[in-house]
Amino acid sequence: MTYHPKDAPEAGPPPQPDAQAAAVDASIVIRTYNEGKWLGDALKAVAAQNPEPYSYEVVIVDSGSTDDTLKIAEAHGCRITHIKKSEFTFGRSLNMGCEAAIGRFLVFISGHCIPSGERWLHNLVKPLDEGVCAYTYGRQMGKPGITKFSEEQLFRKYFPDCSHIPQDDFFCNNANSAILTSVWKSHPFDETVTGLEDMALAKQLVADGMKIGYVADAPVIHIHEESWSKVKTRYEREAVALQDIMPEVHVGFGDFVRYTLAGIMHDWGEALDQRVFWKEAGNIVMFRFNQYWGSYQGNNNHRKLSQRRKDRYFYPR
Repeated sequence: MTYHPKDAPEAGPPPQPDAQAAAVDASIVIRTYNEGKWLGDALKAVAAQNPEPYSYEVVIVDSGSTDDTLKIAEAHGCRITHIKKSEFTFGRSLNMGCEAAIGRFLVFISGHCIPSGERWLHNLVKPLDEGVCAYTYGRQMGKPGITKFSEEQLFRKYFPDCSHIPQDDFFCNNANSAILTSVWKSHPFDETVTGLEDMALAKQLVADGMKIGYVADAPVIHIHEESWSKVKTRYEREAVALQDIMPEVHVGFGDFVRYTLAGIMHDWGEALDQRVFWKEAGNIVMFRFNQYWGSYQGNNNHRKLSQRRKDRYFYPR
């Protein structure tokens, strides 16, 4: 969808002028694959933005959804592009969305991330517009009653309530991020990595003298509803990607044991403080085990990905 925030009617999708003729500041690119459960809420939150003085459009990059994802996107006036399942990687999907976009800022959220607050978009792109950063990422929070306890602790660790604009390192996360279109054109996403395409790009940008910024007041609710095997697969594929980004990082079996025990003990302490220990104790053990077992296996996997393994990484059932 392409419109200025004050132009939106009270009901129904906003008017959609000719994409090439419209003056758009930000293109919100959303990768989707069967995201019907939360995509509607995400798009409603986008439509409720007050991003002035910035205007925006929404571009969906779908990789073969079989649920009502595309109907929801169409009902909200999104522009939709498609990528074949056989061609999907996280980087390639984003590059296709960026190619279809017309904004001078490229904004990325996952289809199961819901912007929180009406100034999310404004706050996320402002450091780009001011020339302070080339790439920004915003805060992520869990959804009460759904987000696993241990993942909530990770959100608090990596996405604190204090901004760093710019920051000193190249950590970044495309579940909620934005980049200058001019920067993406000269530094497209790596289409070969199994994950962490955001950190791979951020590392390159920092090496080239550009800045990354963390914007705490641009939050989203990030909803993961994963089985334990999916948790393991997520951390495994990210660890495979991390071998290319930070080859100096090695995770041995002793590290797996140490990290798992430390993570469990930390989370048990938090659960005791929050008086939910007996409710969460078992889930904490399962999450931390699968997190670090997946990380250990991915870090020690040096084989070229088979198609079967690729499908498991990108389309876990």
